[in-house]
Amino acid sequence: MGSGSAAIGAATLSGCSSAVKPGNDFAWNDEASAIRQRISPPTFPDRSISITDLGARPGKGVNVGDYIEQAITQLAVAGGGKVIIPAGEFYTGPVHLLSNINLHISEGAVLHFIADPELYKPYVYTRWEGTELMGYSPLIYAFEQTNVAITGKGTLEGGGSPTQWWPWKGKWKEASWGDDPVENQKFTRDVLRQMAEDQVPVADRVFDDNYLRPPFIQPYRCKNVLIEGVTIKNSPFWLVNPVLSENVTVRDIHCDSHGPNSDGCDPESCTDVLIENCVFDTGDDCIAIKSGRNADGRRVAAPCQNILINNCQMKAGHGGVVIGSEISGGVKNLYAQHCEMSSPDLDRGIRIKTNSIRGGHLQNLNYRYLRIGKVKDAIVINFYYEEGDVGQFMPKLEAITIENLHVVKARRAFMMRGYPHTPITGVTLKNLTFENVAEESVIENVADIEQHNIQINGKAYEI
Repeated sequence: MGSGSAAIGAATLSGCSSAVKPGNDFAWNDEASAIRQRISPPTFPDRSISITDLGARPGKGVNVGDYIEQAITQLAVAGGGKVIIPAGEFYTGPVHLLSNINLHISEGAVLHFIADPELYKPYVYTRWEGTELMGYSPLIYAFEQTNVAITGKGTLEGGGSPTQWWPWKGKWKEASWGDDPVENQKFTRDVLRQMAEDQVPVADRVFDDNYLRPPFIQPYRCKNVLIEGVTIKNSPFWLVNPVLSENVTVRDIHCDSHGPNSDGCDPESCTDVLIENCVFDTGDDCIAIKSGRNADGRRVAAPCQNILINNCQMKAGHGGVVIGSEISGGVKNLYAQHCEMSSPDLDRGIRIKTNSIRGGHLQNLNYRYLRIGKVKDAIVINFYYEEGDVGQFMPKLEAITIENLHVVKARRAFMMRGYPHTPITGVTLKNLTFENVAEESVIENVADIEQHNIQINGKAYEI
């Protein structure tokens, strides 16, 4: 399967007996149809500049960032257009997009982002794991811009590796870098989170010693965003992370990054988002819907809403379609359909993760026609994620529907853990088939579950 295209209708994942027929309609109900009609990718003037026309040359050790900035500025002044990265290997620092700019990565082009943290200063207004701060610039960043795009069939290479960016995670899996006593994200993260709890202004959340890795692509408070066609590899942190943005289209991209926190696509507190025809092969969640963490998420108070997911392929990752865990602003109106998931390294298929510190009102979440080949836990709703039950902000689930799900092989069909005082409610399960399940499901504190036609190992099942 070529990079930048998820031709799922013609492909069969390992462990799946047949592929799901793709569909691009959202005639689920009037609401889903209206969301689809509203989402429209931006268009750009028929005007372009190739960075090589300005003097940029390919080759390691040559930073072409100034040429990219020059092309963006010239086109923005002229009213917008396409900045072309032609075929070849180019190296740059951060790229900041302006309104009406399409950064086009041509087929055969590889745009490498140099892994030198000093290049990603001065700090910018950003969000890190759901908390706002002044931090390292994302590799590709746009702030309060309108009509921005990243397109093309080329490759974006983030430079994350066991020697660059990723060691700031600290101890992770079997990584040989260990747990550095100085260069470790927890020393910045813990202070940042306390600042948020203390309501320190975002402008004052600045760190001389900052070990919070930047996301790859982050449009922040933008309108009309398109990310299309590109292959995204080896991100320092999350790959595609639109924040507080409206009318976002992410389609035909290929995410290939297996470092720590290599989430594929994480819309945060966005409105009207389409994620379609994408391939996710990641070191963390494939798609994770987010809306801010704890006190900071409640301060911003912006849910992630009106999200459409269609015809995507999930390979390795912590979860396929995920809600959380930074979910304090809530989520509403999610429609996910016609996706394939399968890998020995896929931990969960459908996943909701939160706790009583993060809370979140999760309402009108809909999943249908999903097929999972091989997974550890197929459906997970967990109120005990990380901190457990030590807060005062109870999660609330309302109108969650999962229907027409087929799972070939799983360790467990369900892992659903609510609180004794706040059980999991508001869930409807219809026409779920699990062919081969090795272990019993984990069901704790679940109430008000509507269920129809659930089959596990060839037998009828009820929660």
